[in-house]
Amino acid sequence: MARSAQAPGVVVMIRPHHFSPNPQTAPDNAFQQTAAASCPSAMASRAYDEVTRAATTLREHGIDVRIFEDEGRRTPDSVFPNNWFSTHSGGRIAIYPMYPHNRRHERRADIIAMLKGEFRVRELVDYSGLEQDGIFLEGTGAMVLDHVERVAYAVQSNRTHPLALERFCSHFNYEPMLFQAMDAGGKAVYHTNVLMCIASEFVMIGLELIRDPCQRAAVRRRIEASGRLLIELSATQIANFAANAIELQAREGAVLALSVRALASLTPEQLGLLERSVTPLPLDVATIELAGGSVRCMLAGIHLSPR
Repeated sequence: MARSAQAPGVVVMIRPHHFSPNPQTAPDNAFQQTAAASCPSAMASRAYDEVTRAATTLREHGIDVRIFEDEGRRTPDSVFPNNWFSTHSGGRIAIYPMYPHNRRHERRADIIAMLKGEFRVRELVDYSGLEQDGIFLEGTGAMVLDHVERVAYAVQSNRTHPLALERFCSHFNYEPMLFQAMDAGGKAVYHTNVLMCIASEFVMIGLELIRDPCQRAAVRRRIEASGRLLIELSATQIANFAANAIELQAREGAVLALSVRALASLTPEQLGLLERSVTPLPLDVATIELAGGSVRCMLAGIHLSPR
């Protein structure tokens, strides 16, 4: 499998018409900010514009962006579609069980229908029924997938249950690597994709948030065994969404889509290492980041073959 398997050239995005930080996710998402002083309609308008501009920028670089509108009011986190579905080479789609009740409404038949109509899909594996048993696995937020080495890195949290992880890895042929990670306040990192980013040639990760030295060493060894360059991020950089990035196949080569805030937090030395294999592509999503996610969360990568 070529290393380019890590970097999709097609993404799905959701443009929310009534964006707001989700009160149901605030208790365990330390990245989320309450914005009580903001006018809700103004915030929603800014988020709508941020998605529009981000999609335009990606398209200008040759990335195929499929935008779906969310005109409803019951799905405040719909801008983050990577949590409820993922796609995989060989024509497979997974649908995931979501921890917050209102996020379960984000699953959309029209998106699955588009994927089936325009890409080669042979199997859909639906784990959403696990919600009835209190078992959750929020897609490529809960897991950061190494599509080349077939490893699923996952921080255990309310959003990532070991049983669901094992089931996914068994069905999709990944090796599970489950570990604990906590922020400076001692709270479990809610999603793995705010802790680490796996690209074709490098991995960015906040290893210092993995408090257990044995687990930290095991994660380091597994990354180094992949042959990728390991770029360590500080807790401050993690808090600025530096790891919430995704490598994409653009017209002129690989780009790393990340937020303006994330890019600003990186050191010149780190940027130099990244630029050996990717061109950073910063997107201004400051309003959306109030909800506790950033660019990686906004982009559901499509790893399917076109019809």
